[in-house]
Amino acid sequence: MNKKAIIAKKAPAAVGPYSHAYLVGDTLYTSGQLGLIPETGELAEGVAEQAKRGLDNLNAVLEEAGFSRSDIVKTTVFLANMADFGVVNDIYAEFFEGQAEYPARSCMQVAALPKAALFEIEAIAVK
Repeated sequence: MNKKAIIAKKAPAAVGPYSHAYLVGDTLYTSGQLGLIPETGELAEGVAEQAKRGLDNLNAVLEEAGFSRSDIVKTTVFLANMADFGVVNDIYAEFFEGQAEYPARSCMQVAALPKAALFEIEAIAVK
């Protein structure tokens, strides 16, 4: 099996012992991306900015591996508060704007996220 760890130069450093993503054949499995500002490692302010930043970080991981957002087939979104679903959903839709179809998605509220984040997203992409 051909597999390769992906460490994205334009994404924030991992907050634990893991790779940004793993490429296995034509499939990319990303780790969860928080709304961290790559230059500082600090969380963006508020759920909307964290969602935008998290999606930008996901995009940086995709690009490092030679993928694009149009290659995403499945995402999982984690929220600290399901009351933020509408705001995050709008930002998510903008991220995929222009695509004929959206990827499959799960979204759930969790008890807590690393660094007390409000938003996290992971994805699977296929070439």
